[in-house]
Amino acid sequence: MNARDLAWAVACLCLTNVTSELSAAETRIGHHLFTHPEGFELQLVAGPPLIDRPIEMAFDFQGRLYCTDSAGVNDGVEQQLHEKPHQILRLEDTDGDGVFDQRTVFADQMMFPEGCLWYDGSLYVAAPPSIWKLTDTNDDGVADQREEWFQGKTLTGCANDLHGPYLGLDGRIYWTKGAFAEQDYLRPDGSQWVTRAAHVFRARPDGGSIEAVMTGGMDNPVGVTFTSGGERVFTTTFFQHPGGGNRDGLVHAIYGGVYGKEHGVIEGHIRTGDLMPVLTHLGAAAPAGLTRYRSGAFGPDYQDNLFSALFNMQRIVRHQLKPKGASFESDDEVFLQSDNRDFHPTDVEEDADGSLLVVDTGGWYKLCCPTSQLPKPEVLGGIYRIRRSSAAEIESPRGKELKIAAMDAYELLRRLDDPRPAVGDQIVHRLYKEGAASLNAVASIDHAHLSGLGAQRLVWMLTRIDGSAARELVLPFLNHRDALVRSAALHSVSLHRDKSALSDLLRILETDVISNRRVAAEALGRLGRVEAIPVLLKQIGVGHGRVLEHSLIFALIEIGDVKSIANGLNSENEWIRRGTLIALDQLGASNVSATDLLSALGGDHEETRRTAREIAGRRTSLGSAFVPQLKDWLRDIPASGVPESELVELLIGLGGQESIATLIGAGLIDTKSPLQTRFILLETIRRSDASLALKSWGTVLVSLLQNRESDLLPQVVRCLLYTSDAAD
Repeated sequence: MNARDLAWAVACLCLTNVTSELSAAETRIGHHLFTHPEGFELQLVAGPPLIDRPIEMAFDFQGRLYCTDSAGVNDGVEQQLHEKPHQILRLEDTDGDGVFDQRTVFADQMMFPEGCLWYDGSLYVAAPPSIWKLTDTNDDGVADQREEWFQGKTLTGCANDLHGPYLGLDGRIYWTKGAFAEQDYLRPDGSQWVTRAAHVFRARPDGGSIEAVMTGGMDNPVGVTFTSGGERVFTTTFFQHPGGGNRDGLVHAIYGGVYGKEHGVIEGHIRTGDLMPVLTHLGAAAPAGLTRYRSGAFGPDYQDNLFSALFNMQRIVRHQLKPKGASFESDDEVFLQSDNRDFHPTDVEEDADGSLLVVDTGGWYKLCCPTSQLPKPEVLGGIYRIRRSSAAEIESPRGKELKIAAMDAYELLRRLDDPRPAVGDQIVHRLYKEGAASLNAVASIDHAHLSGLGAQRLVWMLTRIDGSAARELVLPFLNHRDALVRSAALHSVSLHRDKSALSDLLRILETDVISNRRVAAEALGRLGRVEAIPVLLKQIGVGHGRVLEHSLIFALIEIGDVKSIANGLNSENEWIRRGTLIALDQLGASNVSATDLLSALGGDHEETRRTAREIAGRRTSLGSAFVPQLKDWLRDIPASGVPESELVELLIGLGGQESIATLIGAGLIDTKSPLQTRFILLETIRRSDASLALKSWGTVLVSLLQNRESDLLPQVVRCLLYTSDAAD
């Protein structure tokens, strides 16, 4: 292995889930030596003075590139909000050589613009605390209308309150909330919702029907993209507290899931068990932009791969997603790497010709970034294009020769299989805008000839149109031969809460591939139909992992019929009993009795016992009901069959309740208590909150110290030293 290949291998090994090494090539551009796979070529396609410090980018249907451009300042966010020193540029490649050569200031006087989306003739820009809708009504390249599309109303010191927006395949506009400032929202049903947690949100293009699809204790969700079947994936910083080389991550955002680290901001949000898992760990990467590669230009192995921009690591990473249960696993490899520490990629975007554009924002940024302590506004950025050298040229990648704007709905439908992604996007949008004419055309033709790609596009187009006629046209695709088409239809049914799909959803929940069963469960929960509860409970007992289990339990909670759900407590399947306990607990404290919990605590299933302990610890009103059983267990621990570690965990959880605290204290001073029991009680005190231990058992510990029982003395001293911290 030569020095070049060794450096490439070392870069790859810095990723947690790397499964392969690529043979490497090098390209030197300016002060950067780039490493990338052999067979690819790299060029700078926009830089100073055309653009100095790009951040994020988005294409319109004509191929014009809109870039958020920083002024290179790190002033306090309130000062930036007042001065609005940043701008949005529109770049054009007028001679078709792939290099941008013309620019227009599309919008100046912008607050820190952290993302942009071109949609339906307007540019949507996330500039905390708001998302702005900018429109150029006379096509002179300058936005002459500005509308505050979304008001987040919070602006924290790191300005990570808002990222995006992103257009979902379903036609909804998605964005992320970071930071932990409190925001309030009006739910579609008119109720008020207040949250401090991180979220991925979505709303209709008119700004209505805002809802969260993910909740988390992570600090800063940033980039969002969508698989062809409609699943959401995002990048985030501080998915977990740093440790073992992990910190940031790539995450599959399951509807209703709670992710990230344990944090006070997620308290009060519905939980279906443990926090949801990360898709892949990225280390201290500060991941930003994320895109799904749709073209075939790089080769079939690259199609539907994800590419992420890692700000801290000077690299673009390729993520090859593979189905795993109801989610994915990701094989990750470094795709593009710079040797210059001032190379800070913030976005990656696919162009219509199948090349990838990469944004380097330069060295200016340091606001709240632990790895950028020295701002270097003089180190400017640029936009790079990477393409496969052997890729066949795509003729008219945006289909200008088709005159899509002049086509009727029937002609548009005939072209849904067009392999060019940018052409497909335009066709879907035009059909959506045609509305009733498109619905009539779809209803009157046989679309069985469509490929999987064409059928997916048709489903996503129908999803964007409101009304029962569109819903009816989606239903046949729930039986399509292609699992990804069925997935799109399931997401469509779920989004619109289409009750006419109930029988199909119940069938799919039991018969389809695991990933589609998960979406069916999600849809059933959103329908709120009691008839689904027995089937949901049955599927909990089948297994298939945490992700599917979450969607099944969350569906039960959304349906919310306590009496029907409680039937699961009678099941002989322990996973069903456990899932039932979780659902009932989340629906209200009164729904889980002490008898239910005691039965679970004394059972043979470890996960059910753990769940019961966690619920019991939150139910202060049930403390006295546990005392008789706890006395029996503590009287003869070996005969109880309860593992010592679990008994300690249970006592810790319950120890804040007066009746349990009294039981612990009495058991300690009772010299007739078995020594094993007293050891367990002392261990409970040592691992309880120090201030609680001092308040509840300080006097008991002093009494034990004075008695100087030799067997207990070392443990008593340890407990007293522990509680002394609280006294200080």
